[in-house]
Amino acid sequence: MDLISGEKLEKLTSVEKIRLILDKVKSGRIVVLENGLSPEEEVRLIEVTMTEIRVDEFSGIEIESYPSKKDAGSFFGKILGRGTNKGRMTVIGPANQIRTVEKNEFQISTKVSVGD
Repeated sequence: MDLISGEKLEKLTSVEKIRLILDKVKSGRIVVLENGLSPEEEVRLIEVTMTEIRVDEFSGIEIESYPSKKDAGSFFGKILGRGTNKGRMTVIGPANQIRTVEKNEFQISTKVSVGD
């Protein structure tokens, strides 16, 4: 299992984050991101994952995040709907090894099986 700090992720571009995550998950690692990904990055991660799925090699990913919270931001930001997404912890792993059992606003519970 790899725990990746928010500080490290802040230094990476979206493409670098996605590549880092996918490379680790494809090698059988479970990745826990301290601050999670933006909704756009999560969508892009799923899109890229779909192109890399191979029968008997890589079955895809399982991804769970806490619901994001909006930062109140400025008055005009509120009016324009431009609050800042606050990152929340995200768990990502190989689809054939990790299953979400329960998720709420404070906890993500998963079952992890040993990879083949």
